[in-house]
Amino acid sequence: MPSVVEVLVEGFKEAGTPLIVGIPGDETLEMIEAARQQDVRFILMKQETAGAMLAATWGEITGSPGVCVSTRAPGAANMVLGVTHAFMDRCPLIAITDQFGAHAYANGLRQRLDQQALYTPITKWHSAIDASAVHQQLRRAVRTSVSGIPGPVQIDLPADQRLREAGPRPHNAPLMPSLIATPPEPGAMKAPLTMLSQAGRPILLVGAGVFWDRASAELLALAERLGAPVMTTPKAKGAITEDHRLSAGCLFGGLMERQLIERADLIVTVGLDTAELQPIAWPYSTPVLSLSRVVDVDSPIPSNHEIIGDLKFTLAAVSDAIPEGSQWGEVEVKRYRALMAAATNLPCTGLSPQRIFEVARAIMPRNTIATCDVGASRLFSVPSWPVYGPRDYLVSNGIATMGFSVPAAMAARLAYPDRPVIAFTGDGSFMMAIAELHTCVRENLPFIILVQDNGALGVMSLKQELKGLPRIGTQLGGIAWDHLAQAFGADCALVDNENNLADALHLARHSTRTTLIVARMDPAGYIEQYKAMLLAQRTTH
Repeated sequence: MPSVVEVLVEGFKEAGTPLIVGIPGDETLEMIEAARQQDVRFILMKQETAGAMLAATWGEITGSPGVCVSTRAPGAANMVLGVTHAFMDRCPLIAITDQFGAHAYANGLRQRLDQQALYTPITKWHSAIDASAVHQQLRRAVRTSVSGIPGPVQIDLPADQRLREAGPRPHNAPLMPSLIATPPEPGAMKAPLTMLSQAGRPILLVGAGVFWDRASAELLALAERLGAPVMTTPKAKGAITEDHRLSAGCLFGGLMERQLIERADLIVTVGLDTAELQPIAWPYSTPVLSLSRVVDVDSPIPSNHEIIGDLKFTLAAVSDAIPEGSQWGEVEVKRYRALMAAATNLPCTGLSPQRIFEVARAIMPRNTIATCDVGASRLFSVPSWPVYGPRDYLVSNGIATMGFSVPAAMAARLAYPDRPVIAFTGDGSFMMAIAELHTCVRENLPFIILVQDNGALGVMSLKQELKGLPRIGTQLGGIAWDHLAQAFGADCALVDNENNLADALHLARHSTRTTLIVARMDPAGYIEQYKAMLLAQRTTH
């Protein structure tokens, strides 16, 4: 009979995840050897948080749970942020933490930590492996992570269980669920369909739930049937191609977007998750119809009617049951795009933040996967980097943590080895994940890292200025980026104008090496652009 660690590794592979990432401890070493024997790749990270973010992003992209490991106590504690990202950004993840065996745990305090208590608020389920029940525990872990609202589970791997003979597998039951979704009952749809049929100016506000059910095609069909504008959350960029005539860009929670949404007579939310929304009161009195996989008990949106079910079937059923709409959206989208462009494309003397994304978008292929850190990177990438496919733009939105884009790009490279990948990050965010530059080179995971260097924590520095405070505690600068890249074995280009940026991107696009491009930019337009897109988020405080 196989050992516990052999069962775990075999199970991960069966669930569609032929890799494990993280930093090992005493109890994980045999798992790494079991992985080698079963042709499952182990990637040594430099920091547990980055490992969890990589694994979580693998789960987000593929639908199979990512797997990360850490040693007990300090490693488990350090991995918390990455697991929290998976929890709040709805990514299927299995986080394995080493743990003492029962005898050692009872006889000392050194490195003794109740890891399950630590992870309880940020996981869907947790357990400690028992050899006699490992098959059942593994099946529950996989299914819990991918079902309903996706998310992480945490498993302690005690030292006295890892090499024990595993109990029998019950009935050879499959690990991954095989769900057969059905269309919603016609009777339950009567009132919502009447609401939708009577609307003259509906608008679709779309969240990442569309991706959970792989329903992007059905979303597009409904939008075109209605002729309705479509706005997505940053997490759902690419749910509809952003060069489509009905794509109005992203939902930020700011003042600008109200100039479109308030013109609608019906708001239809599609897969919109509370974790994707800004923590402000819902500002609209317009009737709301909600289409979702699950009931969101935390939602601040006052839905008048709901249709709960698999969105692939729900959207198709709704499209088939309603008459063609007024087609009001195309004209309104053009008007709104013009307003947004005028508010954000402000002149500056140097390389502007929005032009960094526009130049990169013009050069990188249409099927490029972009990852993006929070702060100024996300603020300007959302309107200036159009996305053309589902999951082609990856961002930490629920927890909105810095240090995300590099490990996320590593996951994208692993999932799609033949597609171009670019990581957008600020100088502050990149410093939080810079050790993984070594991992990219060592593990042969080449992609482009484009750092927007303004010598500061850009958004925090901006907020100091808005509050009339001196810029203290937010300034960076003085980093020899080319020397850093050389030390890790990566290529590097330093640019400060559009022509040099374009040249660097052309070279990097065709390179087989990890390339760091550092764009020294002029943040002169930050304040006005910030006000245009995000000011409404602050007026409620």
